[in-house]
Amino acid sequence: MKPREEIGVAIPISAVERETALSKDTLRMWERRYGFPSPIRDQFGDRIYPHAQVEKLRLIRRLMDKGYRPGKIIPQPYHALLELLSGSPPLHDSFNQSDFITDLLRLISEHRVSELRSTLQSQVQNLGLRKFILEVAAPMTRAVGEAWFRGELAIFEEHLFTEVMQSMLRKWTGEARSTEQRAPRILLTTFPNEQHVLGLLMVEVLMAMEGAECISFGIQMPIADIVSAVAAHQADIVALSFSQAYPRTRSSDGIMELRRALQQHIEIWVGGGGVARIKRLPEKVLMMNELANIPAEIARWRQKSDFSRLFT
Repeated sequence: MKPREEIGVAIPISAVERETALSKDTLRMWERRYGFPSPIRDQFGDRIYPHAQVEKLRLIRRLMDKGYRPGKIIPQPYHALLELLSGSPPLHDSFNQSDFITDLLRLISEHRVSELRSTLQSQVQNLGLRKFILEVAAPMTRAVGEAWFRGELAIFEEHLFTEVMQSMLRKWTGEARSTEQRAPRILLTTFPNEQHVLGLLMVEVLMAMEGAECISFGIQMPIADIVSAVAAHQADIVALSFSQAYPRTRSSDGIMELRRALQQHIEIWVGGGGVARIKRLPEKVLMMNELANIPAEIARWRQKSDFSRLFT
């Protein structure tokens, strides 16, 4: 370790954060994962960064803003980054989902909450919100549940991940609203005793991005209250989420009861890890097997709605 005055132009991590718009947690994560940046330590043991590394970090930040992914540009030399910045299109390499989820599981098990948040937020910036939900949030939620089932995560660690994701998804829901043409009014909830909320929040964000008017009632809503809420809000669609832990018989019976209670023009959409086990669904109940199908289904609803209005 050297005194600050002997190191010259090296600057502390807080200054690097300000100059590059890269968070401290991101810089530390890259240091561990990629070996860059590689700060030196001053006499107090604090990280300080040489001028050349800060300049490269600035370039990396600008390339990330153009759509390049950190894992592909960080190992490249400075002159290669300059060439990329001069106008070459972004890289289109596949996202290594498995490695990324493994890293996130490690952050959860090591209780590194701020770094978990920072890593998730950084990935939203890299992938975009829709791709993040489909390729990170949804598979990560499944992976956390499976890790808990295998005994690799404690229940409080599973709750930690849920709380982090909930807060982020709720924030993004408010930012995701699209200004589209005729928007379906969608009521989102779960049946009583269904306590898993992350799937419902992911659906809400994706629907909002398609211009849907989402009215979320959270979880565990009695069927009679769902019927009353649909009438009060003049909802077009009821979206229900079922986790793998929810009893199949209870979900099937509840869906049939709700279908009988609602007017026929009101659609019911069901999704989540538990829907694949439902063997029989009544008419006018859509099984949403994939989150990626949401844009197409909302477009279908719009087309049907526009067609119906031609004859009214």
